Amino acid sequence: MVDAGLEISIVGSFTRIGPAVRRRLFGWSPAPAGALAGRTVLVTGPTSGLGRAATDELAGLGARVVLVGRSEERLARLRDELIRVHGEDRFPVVVADMGSLASVRAAVARVLATEPRLDVLVANAGAIYPERIEGPDGIEATLAVLVVGPFVLIAGLLPLLRRTPGARVIAVTSGGMYTQRLDLDDLQYRVGGFSGARAYARAKRAQVALVREWARRLAGSPVLARRVSTPGPPASGVSFVAMHPGWADTPGLAESLPGFHRLMRPLLRTAAEGADTIAWLATHPDPASTSGRLYLDRRPRPFDRAPATRLSAHDRRRLWDEVARLAGEPDPTPAG
Repeated sequence: MVDAGLEISIVGSFTRIGPAVRRRLFGWSPAPAGALAGRTVLVTGPTSGLGRAATDELAGLGARVVLVGRSEERLARLRDELIRVHGEDRFPVVVADMGSLASVRAAVARVLATEPRLDVLVANAGAIYPERIEGPDGIEATLAVLVVGPFVLIAGLLPLLRRTPGARVIAVTSGGMYTQRLDLDDLQYRVGGFSGARAYARAKRAQVALVREWARRLAGSPVLARRVSTPGPPASGVSFVAMHPGWADTPGLAESLPGFHRLMRPLLRTAAEGADTIAWLATHPDPASTSGRLYLDRRPRPFDRAPATRLSAHDRRRLWDEVARLAGEPDPTPAG
């Protein structure tokens, strides 16, 4: 009842109050030392904010962390810092712009050529643009970075994920997606006045819908698992889950929503508190049980808070088809 009350209040759930209460309420314990030793994790957008906090935590658990980002200089600086802290060179750098499909495909080729396994893919990279612009592929930039680029990344790395037992994809979303309806006839925000914050929230809603669709198509959701006569992991061996970090004090939030940041700063979570559920999902002993769900503070949460924002199963299939078309990708799932 306490947890439900926090969730209904929104402010109590999304701010630092949420993890402070839930940590005691549910007796959170840290992952054991070396929980990810021998495993490989890929993180997009690892150099600041939530991505950096998640990278630090995953590296501390012993993972080999593939650092994927746009700036070679910032990635190299992060790699050097991680080597100094952990005393090991297990942090390869892959330069990629998630808003460029050619760049994402080059990154996929690099990872496939250098990594024998991929246990966890954390899709974290994001950006908010003050004005509507299009990327090199003619796709609205927010949609390209948050939705189409990650789709190409996941589709390209799917064979490697499938070869890795217990592999999982974790999409980092935003509580802002609860406020926005996704217009499937205007995914690229061509109609009406453009708002960077709204475009970001819409793209995050699309991202979460695609997580559900990946899980469905690869038989990874708990609902589908119950319909299969034989127990065991998803048919693909890959689980897909979304998480949102609550309201965390990150450079991205301060830059994109300065008024909200100033107002809420005393209550904002640290980046580490926001990223806690990423590490928890990355080390979860039964990833199939989390697949197809959305998590906040280590517990499943609703995908929708307002009926007007809800996407039906038909809508999610339609979204999938449009994103695959924009990506120029053949359907990466078995039967679709």
